[in-house]
Amino acid sequence: MVAGLVALLRSTCRVHFHNDPRDQLRADGQGYVYGFLHAHQMSIIIGSEPGTAAMVSRSNDGQLVVPALNLAGCVVFRGSKKSNNRARGGQQAIDSLIQHVRDGRPAAIAVDGPRGPRGRVHKGVAMVSQQSGAAVLVTVARPKYRWIAKHAWDRLQIPIPFSRIEGYFAPPIFPREGEKLEAYRQRIEAVLREMEAKLDPKEFPYSVGAETTISNEPSADENGDELSAAA
Repeated sequence: MVAGLVALLRSTCRVHFHNDPRDQLRADGQGYVYGFLHAHQMSIIIGSEPGTAAMVSRSNDGQLVVPALNLAGCVVFRGSKKSNNRARGGQQAIDSLIQHVRDGRPAAIAVDGPRGPRGRVHKGVAMVSQQSGAAVLVTVARPKYRWIAKHAWDRLQIPIPFSRIEGYFAPPIFPREGEKLEAYRQRIEAVLREMEAKLDPKEFPYSVGAETTISNEPSADENGDELSAAA
């Protein structure tokens, strides 16, 4: 059912990219990793480029999204954090992502997944970037018309068929020599907060740390319509 929904949305939704740096990065031989909110994963899948690697948890929720990723031409690596002192393939999946990017192909990471808190960037995306030399492309994807799962921890957004999806890129973020992993994680999180606050102000207050982010810039696309969905 999820794969069928993604197929419908990929055939009916239009994706428009803003400030897209990928052509220049490819010309420079520079790898990159997408970093995005778990809430935006449906729009990211719809607009994904074939060959992009994605790390998916070994949970039942993760299993639901695998057919959709396969349909979009993504490469899926399954893995989760340890649970009850039992390894669940998390490190192996991270290592596979790193090698995938080193081989010159992109990867995509829901930075606050799989269980949040919403807007909290975990260390995985920074680790992949540091160990592969890839730039992090913080991405915010906002459908013009969307359902929002208001009872889900991530407030998952599902584009309504025939919607236009606006995909915004922040300037590429590069690892710095000698930088601690936590410091790099915080840099990525700060950019993500600023992007969401500016581009999706209605949803931003649900992200952790929203109260500390102040922006005086005008927000974009404030007239987007949304419907609620129980999840």
